[in-house]
Amino acid sequence: MTTSLAFIGLGAMGAEMAAHLAKAGYALRVHNRSPQRMAPFVAAGAIGCSSPAEAARGAAFVVSMVADDQATRQVMLGSDGVVAAAAPGTVIVDSSTNTPAMAREVAAAAKARGVHYLDAPVSGSLAQARGRELVFMVGGEAADLAKAVPLLQAMGRMHRHMGPSGAGATIKLVNNMLSGITSAALAESMAVAEAAGLDPAITLEVLGEGAAGSRLVRTKIPKMLGRDFSPQFQLALMEKDLRYFLALAQEMDCPTPIAALVRSQYQGARRADLGGLDVAALFLHVTGEKPPAGGISSPDNAAVGKPSR
Repeated sequence: MTTSLAFIGLGAMGAEMAAHLAKAGYALRVHNRSPQRMAPFVAAGAIGCSSPAEAARGAAFVVSMVADDQATRQVMLGSDGVVAAAAPGTVIVDSSTNTPAMAREVAAAAKARGVHYLDAPVSGSLAQARGRELVFMVGGEAADLAKAVPLLQAMGRMHRHMGPSGAGATIKLVNNMLSGITSAALAESMAVAEAAGLDPAITLEVLGEGAAGSRLVRTKIPKMLGRDFSPQFQLALMEKDLRYFLALAQEMDCPTPIAALVRSQYQGARRADLGGLDVAALFLHVTGEKPPAGGISSPDNAAVGKPSR
């Protein structure tokens, strides 16, 4: 029999993940806050549902990919939420980026009803979701993870069990703290490199081969210098993740002054209406430029990295 699976949250990342699950043969029951996001899936045979609870009823698995703790609380613990509607034995795979405390709260509520909850956020952005290259960082019971492995393999290239409930959420915040700080450093360094007249292509080549070379260097430098701020990972979400990380650090009594400073940079950029653009748009906050229309510069600017002041 085809396995029934509920997917909650069909944003940019969620839609790609759900599409892979459909290709893997799962019978999808989908829900999204904006109903129009469900239309392509319903047209392909999925069942569109008016609430998370409706989606969860009768599903063996539930995958959720929503924005934050507030959305997760509503989707999971609300009166029309997943936990209240899911049958005992259902496995929830929550790939949202939440606080560890939120993950533990949902896990406890699910356990009380005989439902199994895994906090399983991902490393990777839109390109990795589309290419089935996500890395899942999982907190929860190992036996529950074993049941969910086929789902994770359908959506990504790797998964790792990090420990009990909340451990997946914890390493995700650590990961995004490093990513956020690195992206902020790239924004400042590229502002200086461009002002000094360095060739964009050669700059990217040299930095990619140096000690700081990384996927972020290879992907964010071209977006910054090419003025392409179409979102792969929204700046506002990175600011939220850094805020969650700082709260966790305070709870652990760990000083994190660099993260605090960088979070204030993202906060300023969000308040300057850059939150809906890619993380690379922090470059605009550093240089003082206005964002190009639609988040992407003209073809000429994109080719040579000219400022759009």
